[in-house]
Amino acid sequence: YLREELKELQNFGDIIGQSKPLLRVLDDVHQVAPTDTSVLILGETGTGKEVVARVIHAASKRKDKQIIKVNCAAIPANLIESELFGHEKGAFTGAIRRKKGRFELADGGTLFLDEVGEISPAMQIKLLRVLQEKEFERVGGEQTISVDVRIISATNKNLKKMISQQEYREDLYYRLSVIPLKMPSLRERREDVPLLVEHFLNKLAVERSANRKRISAEGIRLLTGYSWPGNIRELENVIERLFVISPEDEIATELIARQLGSGLIAGSN
Repeated sequence: YLREELKELQNFGDIIGQSKPLLRVLDDVHQVAPTDTSVLILGETGTGKEVVARVIHAASKRKDKQIIKVNCAAIPANLIESELFGHEKGAFTGAIRRKKGRFELADGGTLFLDEVGEISPAMQIKLLRVLQEKEFERVGGEQTISVDVRIISATNKNLKKMISQQEYREDLYYRLSVIPLKMPSLRERREDVPLLVEHFLNKLAVERSANRKRISAEGIRLLTGYSWPGNIRELENVIERLFVISPEDEIATELIARQLGSGLIAGSN
């Protein structure tokens, strides 16, 4: 049953794999996607948190509306309020016109708050108010704006530890994490590495209009045995590098070993 669901979900994003840890997450995705419940996606960098957020949106009743992404770590602290809630003309230096914020743009759809653990304490209070009351004012504005937005957030930080250190609001955490989903690391789903490698090789051949390259069973064994601290993102990077630098259609095992270096676990080299 889960494998059939996986085939459906793959229509919405690059979710590749059949390992038990991944299938457990996808089972939870299947259950939560049709609802409007807030979801907090946890996991290491590069595990596919954004892809899962897009799958949830695409399988929801809001799929005909936009999913708007906000990378909370990439926006300076003094600008994030304007990015989220918008601003009125003249609200601050450089505000030469009215601007809608991400909440307003996502009305009727989904707002994906990536790296939500990076939000400052002051901004946490303002975000909590919007989640509770579903309304806000633009920066420099007086009009109260109501929105209907589903919140999906993601972080690679331990928010519970941050709460214990008084760096994160507990009430905001519980608003965001009605349904927590934990993305497994690639180390926890090694049996998916060959499928991911196959996917990335095919993708590169199509993108570059080139011959499809292949990797021997020994090369796959090396890739499966690597520690992958950067998870799927690192795997994709390594496969692209190998695709580019390999002079042959079969990527040499020695070339793979050199690229992986000290990250190989005992018994893999």
